[in-house]
Amino acid sequence: MSWLAVAVALLFAIVLVLSLLVFALARQVGVLHERISPVGALAMNQRLEVGDDAPIVAATELDGTPLMVGEPSAASRSTLLFFLSPTCPVCKTLLPVLKSISSREAGWLDLVLASDGEGHEAFVAEYGLGAHCYVLSRDLGLLYGVGKLPYAVLIDERGRIASFGLVNSREHLESLFEAKERGAGSIQDFLARDQGSGSA
Repeated sequence: MSWLAVAVALLFAIVLVLSLLVFALARQVGVLHERISPVGALAMNQRLEVGDDAPIVAATELDGTPLMVGEPSAASRSTLLFFLSPTCPVCKTLLPVLKSISSREAGWLDLVLASDGEGHEAFVAEYGLGAHCYVLSRDLGLLYGVGKLPYAVLIDERGRIASFGLVNSREHLESLFEAKERGAGSIQDFLARDQGSGSA
């Protein structure tokens, strides 16, 4: 019985030590989380800068309707131009997010899905994109400096570039709106500007 009592006491001590270690690690994770800056869309573009007039491109919707992309909006609406491809797996995972954002921000935002090539009819039908503006234009991607997908550009109501970047998650998409509200090209630009002003 004495050995059993020693074993139980030893196990109790080990569990107590492990509990303290887990608590300490959880606290460190919380500290690290507070120190990490929010990551927005990666603003990589050699053609565009925030504040530039958006390139105006004559594109064609999938149903053949002509559309001028980048023009100032007479109805004071902004445009989220989202570049995607039927063969891009990350693009497909973001489609439900785009639909949600389009519905939530319908009062001020128009969503334009942009791509080129072939095979889009089946893609639109499979993912239920028929209610959204879907344009086909190779020039659109070239003029907007799109190098990798998925990529998004937020154009304000005056036809100017508000924010842009490579987007891989809901947070990246939301950061485009946040950057527009704060008057920065990206969240990273805003944080860098904020830190610069704080150190001055």
